[in-house]
Amino acid sequence: MQVQQNIKLAVDAVVFGYQTNHLYILLVKQRYGINKNKWVLPGGFVLDKESLDDAVARELQEEAGLSVNYLEQLYTFGDVHRDKRGRVVSVAYFGLVDPNKFNLQADTDASEAQWFLLGELPTVGYDHQDIISLAEKRLSAKLHYQPIGFDLLPKEFPFSDLEHLYKTILGKEIDRRNFRKKMLSFGILEETNKIKKVGSGRPAKLFSFNNQKYQELLKGGFLFEIKLV
Repeated sequence: MQVQQNIKLAVDAVVFGYQTNHLYILLVKQRYGINKNKWVLPGGFVLDKESLDDAVARELQEEAGLSVNYLEQLYTFGDVHRDKRGRVVSVAYFGLVDPNKFNLQADTDASEAQWFLLGELPTVGYDHQDIISLAEKRLSAKLHYQPIGFDLLPKEFPFSDLEHLYKTILGKEIDRRNFRKKMLSFGILEETNKIKKVGSGRPAKLFSFNNQKYQELLKGGFLFEIKLV
């Protein structure tokens, strides 16, 4: 049977950032097309000789000047009417970064790039709200069984920042004593010899995540699991 197709392949990225107990999402303003001046997720069409991973990395760099270490496929969105320009299938990704490490710089198809509070997003184009909603659920779920939260924090951080991050993303209170005991029991957090003034309280010790130790533990069947009641 002869198959005739007129389908384009695209990638889109939901990039989360975390600052001062708030979760943010990166959006770009479209420079051209039917959604000109509208906020959307960074993304675009995949080139003929380009992998999906390379395509999303390129789009993030071109449209926002962003390089993301933690980036994974989220879902494939292929509703026939999701894009008024024609039949476009999008492979969505979600990523995690510390916004303090980057100065956003829009280029190519984007006229602006900006971080928005998750609860105060503008109306976005295409079906990007559906993509964002699914990414929120994926992030919340993975936080329980994979230490991805460290990608949202600086290299060194007070333990209270880790507590606040979990509380913010999961949207509920946590038992601080049990959370600290459980997290430290994994052996993947290292206490540094540095301290930082946190609010009006006494200076707090800074910790860092040892990813090399985590990878070594995984090879031995290590299970990262955080249950919050």
